[in-house]
Amino acid sequence: MDSRQADEGRAGGDRVGSRSEGAAPHPDLLALAVQLRRLNGEVNRLVHGFAADQGLHPTDVQALSAILDSPVPLTPSLLRQHLGLTSGAVSACVDRLERAGHITRVRESADRRVVHLHYVPGAQARARSYFGPLASATERVRRGFSDGELAVVLRFLDHLNEELGEPGRLRT
Repeated sequence: MDSRQADEGRAGGDRVGSRSEGAAPHPDLLALAVQLRRLNGEVNRLVHGFAADQGLHPTDVQALSAILDSPVPLTPSLLRQHLGLTSGAVSACVDRLERAGHITRVRESADRRVVHLHYVPGAQARARSYFGPLASATERVRRGFSDGELAVVLRFLDHLNEELGEPGRLRT
């Protein structure tokens, strides 16, 4: 094990993926951690570029993703919970997104106090255009995998996202 691997093992391997207390993490876990960090770095680079291009903060792009990916219409309160921000920070984020033409606030229920956040279709097209190279790269790589292999990758990512999304899960 080289010094980088030893440092990675001390940094997080004892908590995640080790077989027993004090045991070294599985070599595949270390390789996976490196690849996940690389992917995260590349996606962050794209997100920061899109944010700068649109006059937004990177957190605003996270909010856009949450609004787009949510199975139910998000309220500012649900968005606050999802992003882990204060009410004031979410209000500022929603204001910036609305001014930039990315979202609209819609009062859809009988309770006029309830506001739902919707991604504007034209803004979705701008994002799709910007992130098109990512989609193309994903499609090129996807073609190199069988349906069964992709099912395993998707299951892994789904389970990892569930673990990471569980409030307080990683704060021990």
